[in-house]
Amino acid sequence: MAELLKISDLHVAFPTDDGLVRAVDGVSLTLNEGETVAIVGESGSGKTVSGLSVMGLHKKGAAQLSGSIVLKDGDRNIDIVTATDEEIRLLRGRAVAMIFQDPMSSLHPYYRVGNQLAEGYLVHNPGKKKEARQRAIEMLDLVGISEPAQRADEYPHQFSGGMRQRVMIAMALMNSPRILIADEPTTALDVTVQAQILILLASLQKEFNMGILLITHDLGVVAQVADRVSVMYGGRIVEQGSADDVFYKPKAPYTLGLLKSVPRISTHGSDRLKAIPGQPPSLINLPTGCAFAPRCEFASHAAGDICATNRPELLGTNPNHLSRCHVDEAVRDKLFVKELKEVRS
Repeated sequence: MAELLKISDLHVAFPTDDGLVRAVDGVSLTLNEGETVAIVGESGSGKTVSGLSVMGLHKKGAAQLSGSIVLKDGDRNIDIVTATDEEIRLLRGRAVAMIFQDPMSSLHPYYRVGNQLAEGYLVHNPGKKKEARQRAIEMLDLVGISEPAQRADEYPHQFSGGMRQRVMIAMALMNSPRILIADEPTTALDVTVQAQILILLASLQKEFNMGILLITHDLGVVAQVADRVSVMYGGRIVEQGSADDVFYKPKAPYTLGLLKSVPRISTHGSDRLKAIPGQPPSLINLPTGCAFAPRCEFASHAAGDICATNRPELLGTNPNHLSRCHVDEAVRDKLFVKELKEVRS
């Protein structure tokens, strides 16, 4: 599989009156064609900021970016961090596209759906209005909207939530991008519609051989569609590996905490949901050592006070499954056994 995207040591910070918000702190990941890579974590962990960085949507005067985001565009490799605004504009929508979180706020209420779809096509194909109109109808049909020619002349308020999400997918695919960033694509949709959207994305991925960067907090969605997973906390990746490894052999205490907090069918109907204690850290004032240490039930198994004083590196005995923790990996494996049994009971 060809590599479509390589993010290396990405840092994104936003100056504020209260201090520097370090939203993304040293993130590295890759995405190949035909592959789905999920970024998972609580709200405020840096997931969406990472996705917006790939799209080049941070204002350079308002955000401080460093590291590299190398995107493959045909035979060229372009670094989004150092590219000019014009270079990024020519890439956006054609080489890389994004499905945003809220389809209702992303679609303009005063313009017909077909015109909004055609606009994205015309950016890269100026003057071809008839082609743009036809492409819009084709894409509405492709994402499963019946009577697409008629619906193209309707307004967003005439579409249900699930149909608006399909419109957003059609909009992202108007120029057949190689990379699709899906930011919480199933949020606020009922379970049946969620399943339909995920099946649709999988079929479109196969048809276009896209790489999908899936941003979500829903571990159920991740388990269903992801090939590899990066778990984020406090702007940093705390675990990275295949979906099977992350779900069945988690190495980071934070990942285990997320798995334990997922509602599940259980014979013990009176059992309370096990939430991670405490609150995520402030991105303005992150702890000196491990950002998760104040909430971690396993910190006492590390040597001395290293969790409070030293930032753990992303390491692992398996080079394809890395985690960020000061507790010895063999000790973690033993400690996690009982916890994982409860998760799967």
